[in-house]
Amino acid sequence: MDESDALPKGELTVRIPAMPADANANGDIFGGWVVSQMDLAAGVRAAERARGRVATVAINALVFKKPVKIGDTLCVYTTIEKVGRTSITLAIEAWARQRTSKERTKVTEGTFVMVAIDDEGRPAPIPAETLE
Repeated sequence: MDESDALPKGELTVRIPAMPADANANGDIFGGWVVSQMDLAAGVRAAERARGRVATVAINALVFKKPVKIGDTLCVYTTIEKVGRTSITLAIEAWARQRTSKERTKVTEGTFVMVAIDDEGRPAPIPAETLE
């Protein structure tokens, strides 16, 4: 583990337990389930920033480092890296917290690109950031 894997970066956006229905016969959680939770977190954070609907347009550089086991709590952290005219790029980290201890391990990370959309599903401008 390198130093960048010592502590999560970003805002805790999603926490969810890994359940038996999300696992293979060995008790490892399917990678697709983990990616789905990361996509949900990206959508939540991007929609807050865009103040409206968003859609995933790209998932870049997704790297799995460790497995998630049944009973672990998956914690997904988000950092907004860039806001364009209609798109938001986020760094997403997923960490597994073991059920029987407070130990947590980075299991995957990636870059997600979301686009703001209007009611017809067309790209929409992202409002300027305001202080709240």
